Amino acid sequence: MTMKVNITSVHFKTDTKLENFIEKKVEKLSGLYEGVIGTEVTLKLDKTETRENKIAEIRMQIPGYDLYAKKQSKTFEEAADTAIDALKKQLEKYKGRLKK
Repeated sequence: MTMKVNITSVHFKTDTKLENFIEKKVEKLSGLYEGVIGTEVTLKLDKTETRENKIAEIRMQIPGYDLYAKKQSKTFEEAADTAIDALKKQLEKYKGRLKK
């Protein structure tokens, strides 16, 4: 069963390359745990004048629980990458609790 990755971009259109990059990363992460139901990715631009104005928010649904990370960076790839790293830590913690 393939997990659904839903990518939403706010006020701009993502390109296929970016979507493929995020989907690959999320699928790799969901491979760590069988119970992932779906993932919502929201990409948006911060209104600030800084270069680090790309925001990636990722919500991963697992049974009875949602994991969530929001990161801001210079590129959407970098923001998504750091958000996925944060989710990986959360997922490992969650899996650790299941074993107890």
